[in-house]
Amino acid sequence: MIIIADSGSTKTAWRQISNEGVIAEANTMGINPYYQNTQEIAQMLEQSLLVQWPGVEPKEIYFYGAGCSAPDKQAMVEAAIKEVYPNSKIEVHHDLEAAARALCGDEPGIACILGTGSNSCLYDGQEIVEALPNLGFILGDEGSGGYMGKRIVQAFLNNELPADIHEAFQKRYNLTRDEVVDHVYRKPYPNRYMATFAKFLFDHRQHPFVYQMIYQSFSDFFEKTIIKYPDYQQYNVHFVGSIAFYFGDILRKVAQQYNVRVHHILESPMAGLSLYHQQKIVL
Repeated sequence: MIIIADSGSTKTAWRQISNEGVIAEANTMGINPYYQNTQEIAQMLEQSLLVQWPGVEPKEIYFYGAGCSAPDKQAMVEAAIKEVYPNSKIEVHHDLEAAARALCGDEPGIACILGTGSNSCLYDGQEIVEALPNLGFILGDEGSGGYMGKRIVQAFLNNELPADIHEAFQKRYNLTRDEVVDHVYRKPYPNRYMATFAKFLFDHRQHPFVYQMIYQSFSDFFEKTIIKYPDYQQYNVHFVGSIAFYFGDILRKVAQQYNVRVHHILESPMAGLSLYHQQKIVL
C-alpha cells in the first residue's frame, strides 16, 4: 500500500492506494513550505492525518505540493513527512507534476493550476519540458483565487466598486482597512485569506462589473503564462483547481479570445493521479 497526496496552499487530499484502487481517503489543511517550516508541517500532520489514519504504515508516500519545485523546499516537506512516517520511502514533487499527469496523461499539452494560487507548464507526454517562473501571491498568481480576492478587496477599500456591489460586500464581510492589513501583513497565509473572497465573486458573477473583474483576472493569466509558451495554440490546454472549475464558463470565453483549445477542466487532479500510481503498482 502507498499513500499519495495532492496539496495546494489551502487543503491537502490524501489517498491510500493499492493495485486494486483507492483504499481510503483523508483531507488536511494545505502544506506550502514557503509559509510553513518543517516542524509546523509535521505537527499539523500528527494532529490531523494520524488522527484520521491511526496505525497506517505505507510502503511509499508520493507527495505533490504547491511551493515544492525547489530542492530545498522539497527537502523541508520530506523531512516533515519523515517525522510522521519514519519507515516509508518518501518522494516530494511539485504540484505541476500532479496536474500534468492527471490532465495530459501521455499526450503533450499545457497543464495549468488555478486554485488558491496559479501555475502552468508545458508537458511532452512524459515530463515537464518548460515551466514559467511562479512569482507567488505578492508578485504573481494571476487568475487565482488569491489574485481575484486581492482585486475585489482593493476595489472595495478604494471605493471603486459600484454602489450595489459595495453594499453587498460590506454587508457580507463588514471589512475594515485595519483588518485587511493585519491579515495580509501580520498573519500567516495571506493568499488563503484573499482567496476566501473569490466566493463573493462567484455569487455575483452575473453583475457586469464583477464579470469583467473575473474575465480580466483570467486574461492576465493568459498574458503572463499561456501565450509565452512556444506554439501555444497548437496544444490542448488543460486546467485543474477550484477557480478553473467553478468559473469554467468565463475561462473558456477568455481562451477563445486567445484562440486556445481548452480540453479538460477538473476541480482536482486526484482521480487521474490515483490511476497513474495504481498502474505503477501493477507494473
